[in-house]
Amino acid sequence: MTDHAEFNNDDFGLIAWREDGLWRASRLANTRDFGSLMDQLKAQQGDGGSVALIAIDEEFFLIARCVGHSMQMMLSDVTYAAEYEIAADLIDALDLPFPEDEDEPQPGGDVELLADFGISAMELEVMSDDLEMYPEEQIAALANRLGFGEQFDQLYDRN
Repeated sequence: MTDHAEFNNDDFGLIAWREDGLWRASRLANTRDFGSLMDQLKAQQGDGGSVALIAIDEEFFLIARCVGHSMQMMLSDVTYAAEYEIAADLIDALDLPFPEDEDEPQPGGDVELLADFGISAMELEVMSDDLEMYPEEQIAALANRLGFGEQFDQLYDRN
């Protein structure tokens, strides 16, 4: 595994939850600490749980969702587990086989995790395969579809 910096300016992540029927969101301070991510999701449940959207470098995105004691996660490309600890941690938590060098890029995990919000597994798989979009564009599109695009835009700052 390559040792990428724990905090990287090319990462962006947020956690979103519903309170009184309205979406709330906050920026994740650390996008590459799996334990911290799980703790934040469990702590910020709101009405119907919480959702984290994270873009790592300009390479891949991950989604994690916590509802009660149930945790669901997906990774846009499992092959990044060889290079990024956060991706390897997610592969391990999902009990997926570690990717081999010759494996083709593919999403992994629970691609149905946003189905009750109207985002199908097929849509997430197509988005994961879209090489024309950067990961932050992909999670921005997801935030818009989920209904907290405005909060995403307010938190997303490249400066």
